[in-house]
Amino acid sequence: MVRVEKVEFKPVGVRDLLIEMKDLSELMIDLAYSAALFDSPALAEEVMEMESHIDTLTYLLNMNLMVAARDADDAESLVGVTKVAGATNKISDAAADIAAIVLQGIGIHPIIREAFEKVEERLTRVNVRPNSILVGKQLGELELAAKMGVDIIGIRRNKRWIINPEEDEVIREGDVLIVRGAPKGIEEIEGVAKGTIRKLED
Repeated sequence: MVRVEKVEFKPVGVRDLLIEMKDLSELMIDLAYSAALFDSPALAEEVMEMESHIDTLTYLLNMNLMVAARDADDAESLVGVTKVAGATNKISDAAADIAAIVLQGIGIHPIIREAFEKVEERLTRVNVRPNSILVGKQLGELELAAKMGVDIIGIRRNKRWIINPEEDEVIREGDVLIVRGAPKGIEEIEGVAKGTIRKLED
């Protein structure tokens, strides 16, 4: 398991922390399985980054719960929250264990990979380069689902994660995009993010 970085206390809503942890853990499961099935170290690395972030969120959530508990009754009422947070953290740990299969070069049986290569949708991770036509564009105006058959389901911006971004979210240079779609569309969006494809087909 990745060690938790030193976290300074800051007041954050427990509900917001739980929602972020839930969204991240759900995405981690999809990424971990895709990383294993398609032998993608890049996706596996993203899973590990997310696992580390969830560890940090768990630590921050626990600190906020301690501050919120004013007496024994408060503490008792908050036990359920700690159990949900702990279960979510275990899910993220399990996803990281799957990703470790890829990073440690263990791999999965070729028959399983061959079967899953026939799936219609895949996940990929792309870095937005400075010369990409994506830079400065809102997701809605790009119409990636209609033009390429892909959806951006997550954005990592430095250490911040944006899960299921809104259509008015603006893509920035250096963003790491998690994209879901058909194999052909996945190839196209990788080229667009790198800057080798300079036009989106209508």
